[in-house]
Amino acid sequence: MKKFLFIDLDDTLFQTMGKCLSNEDLQPAAYLKDGSACSFMTKQQRSFFELMDGEMTLIPTTARNRDALSRVNLPFKSYAIINYGGVILEPNGVVDNIWLEIMREDMNRAQYGLIGLIKLIDEYSELRGFKGRARLIEDFSISFYIVVKDPNKVCENLEQLERDIVQPWILTDGKEYFIHRNGNNLAVLPKTLNKARAVTYLQKRLECEFGDIMTFGMGDSKSDARFMAECDYAIIPKGTQLLSHIVTTV
Repeated sequence: MKKFLFIDLDDTLFQTMGKCLSNEDLQPAAYLKDGSACSFMTKQQRSFFELMDGEMTLIPTTARNRDALSRVNLPFKSYAIINYGGVILEPNGVVDNIWLEIMREDMNRAQYGLIGLIKLIDEYSELRGFKGRARLIEDFSISFYIVVKDPNKVCENLEQLERDIVQPWILTDGKEYFIHRNGNNLAVLPKTLNKARAVTYLQKRLECEFGDIMTFGMGDSKSDARFMAECDYAIIPKGTQLLSHIVTTV
């Protein structure tokens, strides 16, 4: 039986230097556009990757776009799910056009709400002197979602923005959207954009190609739980948002 691991990347398989518990024996895994290393794997993460890569096919399932994925220095050889599930890449790097057109239609319908929220966030930022700005993340000429970061990495500023502006908007005009918060990252996404939907679609393709399959899902954040639940088994790294959430709610 063919086995597949749908695996999130950032904070699951590697992380920034500041999130590494120790600086010992780290190996660069992802790079910025200028070529400098920005994320690193620990010895345990490298060992885990080697173990899984030897036993099953690894499929990146990530918020990264195609350019950011190309700057990950790991030997993935199969499909990839990128842009929070908005785009699926074939093993040869070609886009799955059927899925792309489905998402293009869905994201076109979601644009009006996202643009309206950006205006609210920008007005709030000007009024409060908040230096962060909402950015509309695009790839393949499609706008997918909004992300806001605090340039000073003060998470409390994002918490206040979420509480004062984003959550009230979600409860009124933005009922077809959801919030993803993890560290210095506040994202607002259409509900039609999610990794779980892409994983379900790709699983059906894999079943047509290979027959019976076994799937595993691995991620670090609460938003990853949805796509992990679509798989036969779930793997959660130690010290992550998702694991902390599960431990505190049982």
